[in-house]
Amino acid sequence: MTYPPNVRTAPQHVPAQPPAPVPAPRRSPWSGSAARLRAAATTEPGRLQILGALLALLVLAFGAVTSVEISDRTAAADDVVSRSQPLSAEAANIYRSLADADTAAASGFLAGAEEPDDVRARYEKDIKDASRLLVKAASTTDASSPSGQEIATLNQGLPRYTGLIERARANNRQGLPLGGAYLRYANQEMSGELLPAAERLYTAETGRLDRDYDSARAWPFFSLGLGAVALGGLFWAQRRNYRRTNRVFNHGLLVATAASTVLLLWLAVGHTVARAELQDADVRGQQSLDVLNQARINSLKARANELLTVVARGAVLTADGRNDKYETDYSTGMKALGEELGTARRLADDSQGGAPVTSAINGVSEWQGRHRTARKTDDNGDYEGTLKQIIGAKDSTGESFNRVDGALEKALAHEQGEFTRAAEDGRGALGGLPVGAAALAVLAAVAAIVGVNRRLSEYR
Repeated sequence: MTYPPNVRTAPQHVPAQPPAPVPAPRRSPWSGSAARLRAAATTEPGRLQILGALLALLVLAFGAVTSVEISDRTAAADDVVSRSQPLSAEAANIYRSLADADTAAASGFLAGAEEPDDVRARYEKDIKDASRLLVKAASTTDASSPSGQEIATLNQGLPRYTGLIERARANNRQGLPLGGAYLRYANQEMSGELLPAAERLYTAETGRLDRDYDSARAWPFFSLGLGAVALGGLFWAQRRNYRRTNRVFNHGLLVATAASTVLLLWLAVGHTVARAELQDADVRGQQSLDVLNQARINSLKARANELLTVVARGAVLTADGRNDKYETDYSTGMKALGEELGTARRLADDSQGGAPVTSAINGVSEWQGRHRTARKTDDNGDYEGTLKQIIGAKDSTGESFNRVDGALEKALAHEQGEFTRAAEDGRGALGGLPVGAAALAVLAAVAAIVGVNRRLSEYR
């Protein structure tokens, strides 16, 4: 079919395609929860549900943090009582046993070929005590720690020392002068190797004790702050409830507030008491123990140097070659002993602690007077008279030394008891608080939820 040239073909109608649907944005679970939370917050029942959940979480967090922080402080206080302080005391006893063994060995040597049985027994007891304490310390100390390394040094050096002492005894019994040389070598091993290692061990263990003290006495600021926030939230919720309902009390919120208040007061008062008792244990006990231990160590070293002065008879001089080394060391040790006893008397806060220190001070004065007399006798060439004045049974420097040592032992026993009582009281002040904190927090959380639910029931 043909069309005239002036007739145009009408365009065919093409139906329009509908636009493709735009996919809805994917919503995350968090956004859905946030939307539901916003929707709930627009109504009073929803706001109450949110408030109850927040209060419960807040008091539970308060209880949990308190339980954790106080558990840490209780563990540190327990370490002070049962680990670090006993280890510090044992380290001091190791030093004392070694120094006393050296003194007993020198005293027995001066007595001649027939060493007195009591002096020999004292030496052997000191060596056994030191060995036993080293074994005990090694069992509770990491071998790679500084303390462990010092214990290893002591365990290696002690057999060498005892071997030199036995050689000195053997030569002394035969009347050979070589015995004196072996005794000096043994003293050099003791004063140059063993006693410095024992002193470093004591310093390391005392440092660990100080760190445990600091940990036990640290304030639980996080717990206290969270407790204040929890109480503030509970008071605000009750005020809000009063303003909206004109009801003075909500029993559930009141119980939650009371439980939180009890926990906060228990935390503050308990830790304050524990801190004060531990401070008392440090000041009245450990500081005095430290000074008395140093005093006893210096008295033992002074006694050993006094005896070696007679053994060496001027054979060992100071570095400048002008004076007898052992006599110089004796004078230095006695000066330090006097200063430490003065400090110990100032630290003693009762007659039971002060009386033995005063006795020790008097004994030191007597000892120094007798020592000067013995030195004059020795300078005049009276060797037998000197021995009598140094190791004799009556009116000798040995008698004065024993008086000083016995008084210091009594003072140490008293101060150890003072420390133990105060430290145990400090540890006891925190007892039960971690468990109590958890129980009170759960009670407060349940009570808060119950209180809010009572308010919600009014909308049903």
